[in-house]
Amino acid sequence: MQERLTAWFPLFLLATLAALTVWLDRVVQPPPPGRPAIARHDPDYFVDGLSVMRMAPDGSIKHTLAAHRMVHYPDDDTTHIETPRFVSYATRRAPVTITARGALVSSEGENIYFQDDVRVTRAAFADRSELVVQTSYLHVVPDESIARTDRAVTITDANTTVRAVGLELNSETRVLKLLSSVRGIYHDPGKPADRRTGNPGRP
Repeated sequence: MQERLTAWFPLFLLATLAALTVWLDRVVQPPPPGRPAIARHDPDYFVDGLSVMRMAPDGSIKHTLAAHRMVHYPDDDTTHIETPRFVSYATRRAPVTITARGALVSSEGENIYFQDDVRVTRAAFADRSELVVQTSYLHVVPDESIARTDRAVTITDANTTVRAVGLELNSETRVLKLLSSVRGIYHDPGKPADRRTGNPGRP
């Protein structure tokens, strides 16, 4: 089952995922090798207490990335990141934050896998409430501008809760697809009872 939700899922949230993958790829590139890579799965460098930012031409902050640790493995050219926290200020009135317990970046950044307690949060602004996407796993493919998961996902704001299994975000087509078992609840603050989407006649 697919749902087109772009009417209430802001476009800049999709764009943030794409911006993160491109920038993260640059951040985690290993330094030029000084000697041949070893065959064992041992790290060649690591960074503790990672904290980096990217500035805009006017001196304002565009993105920040913090993590407990970043470790690079030369045998498969992968980078492991512990507790990543990425914040995009592309839309300053509503920063977007992506957190997870861990992330794996494949060789040359073709794939990024966020794992365990993945949260994408758009801050509240104007008359829009905070919006949160939660899942246990998120696979981002930078070259295809795609973020997807086959796990359970929950999308919430002040008045709506949508649950599904499987999600795909495409920042090029600006479409969000919920793949199966989609259920939504609209919380009307003016009424004592909730109304489930798809059943408009139900009180």
